[in-house]
Amino acid sequence: MAVPSRTSWKGFLKLSLVSVPVKAFTVNDSSSEVRLNQLHKDCHSRVKYQKVCPEHGELKSDGIVSGYEHQKDQYVVVEPEDIDKLRTKTERSVGIDGFIPVDAIDSRFYAGKAHYLMPDGVAGERPYQLLREGMQKSEVCAIAQVVMSGREQLVVVRAIDRMLVMFGLHYPAKVRKIDDYQNEIEQIEFKPEEVALTDTLIGASKLAEFDFDSYTDTYVQKLKKLIEMKVAGEEIVQAPDHEEPKILNLMDALKKSVAEAQAKQVGEEDAGQDASDGAPADDAAAAKKLAPSAGKKKRSKKAQGE
Repeated sequence: MAVPSRTSWKGFLKLSLVSVPVKAFTVNDSSSEVRLNQLHKDCHSRVKYQKVCPEHGELKSDGIVSGYEHQKDQYVVVEPEDIDKLRTKTERSVGIDGFIPVDAIDSRFYAGKAHYLMPDGVAGERPYQLLREGMQKSEVCAIAQVVMSGREQLVVVRAIDRMLVMFGLHYPAKVRKIDDYQNEIEQIEFKPEEVALTDTLIGASKLAEFDFDSYTDTYVQKLKKLIEMKVAGEEIVQAPDHEEPKILNLMDALKKSVAEAQAKQVGEEDAGQDASDGAPADDAAAAKKLAPSAGKKKRSKKAQGE
């Protein structure tokens, strides 16, 4: 697949006195999404969203400007060129504050936006690759700030394969503290047999190989199939649910889960796959002789009022 010609952003990756001209391309690919339009329920005409001036009626995009209401019904027009004049060269750069270990940032702070950074022109290729190779060798990533879409954003730049990839971050003040929630969770004491069964289940469920590409959006596939059936005039039939019998007892659920995981593991071994990470089944066999237990709850300090 060819690199898209349209960039999301252009500027410089700046470290001290070194400036690397780069261009950014969004990582997210929305081409595979199925977009549904809003229609009028009765005639199925597409709903239109019109921008209307109370004095001049419907407007085209080139007839619309941005403005700020400084007094009631009094506006000052702010042109994009005006905003651009306020920006310094530093605001057109990814200003690296420094380098940190690659695992230093908790995944909770990742904002879900990412961009591939590429050298912009021949002049940027050598410093780009030197920086990327140095980061990989030192196993670090760069913490930085950049102005994109008119807003200052906190980002982390990571070296992945032959690329530098920029990930958007939430500022710490925008992420709720974990203590606000985990203090509401009661501490529980478990029997050793319950812990052993859980460890066995986790061990038997480890994947010898992980293929991330094998995961696909089945909802999109089903939606496309539904659309094809609707176009062909076929009847849509409710898909049957195959529910497993509910197991209310924790120990019974663990035992059954361990048995299924180990059976799957044996099948993989027979197929020539390495399943050496699986835990032995002795703990599960021993636990079958024990009476079920849901665990004894121990009230947390907060719940006890301490």
